[in-house]
Amino acid sequence: MQLRNIAIIAHVDHGKTTLVDQLLKQSGSFRANQQVAERVMDSNDLERERGITILAKCTSVQWKETRLNIVDTPGHADFGGEVERILSMVDGVVVLVDSAEGPLPQTKFVTSKALALGLRPIVVINKCDRPDAQPHEVHDQVFDLFSALGATDEQLDFPTLFASSRQGWAAESLEAERTDLTPLFDLIVRHVPAPKVEADKPFSMLVTTLEYDNYLGRVLTGRIYTGKATMNLNVKAMRQDGTVVQTARLTKLLAFRGIERVPVEEAEAGDIIAIAGLEDTTVADTICVPEVEAPIPSKDIDPPTLAMTFSVNDSPLAGREGDKVTSRMIRARLMREAEGNVAIRITETAGADAFQVAGRGELQLGVLIEQMRREGFELSISRPRVLFQTDPATGQRLEPIEEVVIDVDEEFTGVVIDKLGQRKGEMTEMKPSGGGKTRLIFHCPARGLIGYHGEFLTDTRGTGVMSRLFHSYAPYKGPIEGRRNGVLISNSQGTTVAYALWYLEERGPLFVGGGVETYEGMIIGEHSRGNDLEVNPLKSKQLTNIRTTSKDEAVRLTPPRLMTLEKAIAYIEDDELVEVTPKSIRLRKALLNPHDRKKASRQAEAV
Repeated sequence: MQLRNIAIIAHVDHGKTTLVDQLLKQSGSFRANQQVAERVMDSNDLERERGITILAKCTSVQWKETRLNIVDTPGHADFGGEVERILSMVDGVVVLVDSAEGPLPQTKFVTSKALALGLRPIVVINKCDRPDAQPHEVHDQVFDLFSALGATDEQLDFPTLFASSRQGWAAESLEAERTDLTPLFDLIVRHVPAPKVEADKPFSMLVTTLEYDNYLGRVLTGRIYTGKATMNLNVKAMRQDGTVVQTARLTKLLAFRGIERVPVEEAEAGDIIAIAGLEDTTVADTICVPEVEAPIPSKDIDPPTLAMTFSVNDSPLAGREGDKVTSRMIRARLMREAEGNVAIRITETAGADAFQVAGRGELQLGVLIEQMRREGFELSISRPRVLFQTDPATGQRLEPIEEVVIDVDEEFTGVVIDKLGQRKGEMTEMKPSGGGKTRLIFHCPARGLIGYHGEFLTDTRGTGVMSRLFHSYAPYKGPIEGRRNGVLISNSQGTTVAYALWYLEERGPLFVGGGVETYEGMIIGEHSRGNDLEVNPLKSKQLTNIRTTSKDEAVRLTPPRLMTLEKAIAYIEDDELVEVTPKSIRLRKALLNPHDRKKASRQAEAV
């Protein structure tokens, strides 16, 4: 059977996973009466809740005499590491672009990687059923983008289809009949080259993804470069430097058929398969027969730009909600994550109970924290900080700069330009983007964008769309003003009383309601002024036998401002932590004792 290996790449929310749904349905991968969830490839709980793809996943469909191996990739820049490594598995890419929004930062990022590998793209302009669609203008923008990214003449001569993945049709022109995705299937078979195979050489494959299965254990997925894999074949695993990690037998060989992995007896060069049972092999390793001496080269991926400190939860309420609370358990879980997620780096700090976790962005690290708390972990998380570099030639300090693309209604452009200007952002482009919206493009320090997204949504009344992408390292831009308000800090341990909180409301908005467990050093609200204030949220009403209307005024509290994980991480300052447990997210000072905090501030002033 003929083979085609393709990846579908696009910016977040441009319709990749919905398109894969339709490809699976129209190729006959499901039974006529089979109940299938929407966005079937988003199998992870977090992916379903957030509506985004986090992990790259393989599927396979059969079209006439050809089998298509399709890789659905994440669309958010923070998960770009997933996309970079899977591009080595495929021979072609389908670049999906929204017909109203046009190519956005993540489209640019993954397309540049695909073009650099010499892959010839197919462009699908999606969501042509939108009322604000401008498909021909978007087609021109895609051509300009490819040209700016240094595409070859062959790559610039890309075929284009107009489509609606939700309605399940694709057509070569907007005037053509809109029935199904047959034009896309046929174009993939015609345009994407078959994998170049060396079937007569010994078996070798490169591992590109690693996942854990409750029944199979570690499952390694990759593409066979040479030879044939058969059951019970003796193999070895090699690192990139040629050192042998382990030797084993292929006891579980799995191929992708629709959304399922099915056991097979053999697989040939060019196919994408999964192997279970190898305990020490990881991403970028080569699995091959013993006579192969050189590993398959693996592409380097971009380095992380942001880091947080994950430490043991040492608050007075520690250990009440989670069952994984020791540094040994946290270390084992983080090391397991770093094995499969090549965009994350773990470094042990001087203290035995803290680890520095570096990644691409707040969302990537936030997803890791959310997964850990659902598994029963308790953690203390520090404020995100950017990773600086030093220019080897001049010794100058360099910081990561991000390209920020913002689509907002014209009335909000002023406040967005002002806020990003305060964060040392430089505007490089401003143009109308259709539908009464304006597109603003900035180059802004990554540290200036920490915590800005929530403020941005407030400023634009929830109508703005902001996309970010790492651009380059540039000289340090100078200090950036952080949070302007202080916080309200509990001065004692116990359960909050509505009567006490009622009097504290005039000091600023609260983060907790009545009847909530609190402790000394825990942050319970935001102070309306710039300094921190210690308060007593436990003070109850003095009971007397005197009754007056003023004394018996009903206590009605304003609903507290509840902090989600992302909001909490973005809110805290350097001397504060987020306490994360399976049931709670609390803000606290790193030093709980007020005397320790005063001592630390005096030492900081002396320096």
